[in-house]
Amino acid sequence: MRERIPVVVQHNPRGRRAVARGLWTGAEVVVTLGVVLLLFVVHQLWWTNRQARADAEHKVRALQREWGEPPGQEPPGQSQGQPRGAADGGRGGGTGSGGGADGGGAAGGGASGGRTAPAAPRWDQAYAIIRIPRLGLAAPVAQGISKRGVLDKGYVGHYPRTAQPGQVGNFALAGHRNTHGEPFRYINRLRRGDRISVETRDAVYTYTVDRTLGQTSPGDSGVIAAVPRSNMKPYTGYGAAGSYVTLTTCTPEFTSRYRLVVWGKLTDVRARQ
Repeated sequence: MRERIPVVVQHNPRGRRAVARGLWTGAEVVVTLGVVLLLFVVHQLWWTNRQARADAEHKVRALQREWGEPPGQEPPGQSQGQPRGAADGGRGGGTGSGGGADGGGAAGGGASGGRTAPAAPRWDQAYAIIRIPRLGLAAPVAQGISKRGVLDKGYVGHYPRTAQPGQVGNFALAGHRNTHGEPFRYINRLRRGDRISVETRDAVYTYTVDRTLGQTSPGDSGVIAAVPRSNMKPYTGYGAAGSYVTLTTCTPEFTSRYRLVVWGKLTDVRARQ
């Protein structure tokens, strides 16, 4: 019989300890990254909403005090008779661009009732309040659509070079759908006939929702034109001058790949007493 020679395998305790330390360090890194990611999600989905909504509510109350209106007072309802100062699709005072740049263009004999158009607000200045009863929304409207100065504060932004409230043309607005107050999160729920009120120092303008474009490209500038009409879907929009409001936001939720658009027409104008 052959004699078996025993083989002795020597283990390297240092190597085992090094592997264990590596695995432990890797686990700590993974846990740390998970906690950081969780905190980021909480910050984006909860804290930014809480902070922006508080800021927006404070600005709404400040505007009401500035205008001499008791805090929380709702705007007058839509008139029951024929709309006063309304501009339907067939009216426009001559051209489709009557809104002017930054609201500087006069509305002529259009929806503003012949009053001289006010000077354009300063950049990032909150100067109006938008209310949408179906959504329970009341938010400040500020000049411009910058993230830091307007949208991330929970405000609704007014597109430069579009009409101001009540003017002939397109009063075009943008707002976050997710995070930072998300004022336009549920505008997909708006239906034909819903009211959108815009309060300023001088008047309350009521628009009535008329049409919706569920999805279009972020570069579809036609949706905020003086006569709003999609460049991507030319059959969607309007063909005549009037006084319109446009709400735009990102879609689908939690992305910025496309834009959701809601349009309305001016149906009532009421001067503040």
